[in-house]
Amino acid sequence: MAEDKKVGAAVKTATRFVAEHGKPARAVVQNIGRAGARVVLVGDDGAMGDVVLPDVASAEALVEAVADLEKHEWDRETTAATKIGPAHRRKMASPWAI
Repeated sequence: MAEDKKVGAAVKTATRFVAEHGKPARAVVQNIGRAGARVVLVGDDGAMGDVVLPDVASAEALVEAVADLEKHEWDRETTAATKIGPAHRRKMASPWAI
């Protein structure tokens, strides 16, 4: 039951992301071990977002449930479509970076 709520909330989040960042959006499903699966979202405008679900099957079901969300891999085309801005770079920067 709790997993169904997580998937439902993730579908709402991904649907909102697609609406805000353009169609079609891309989804890359990544197994992150015991933590579950991460779905990295890449909007048509290059914006990135993500959701974490309990397992890969739930993550793949999310991709199927959201209109205009297409499953992709981290290939050249998907990587090139991603636009990482200064705010995201600061967020992801190593505290040891010079």
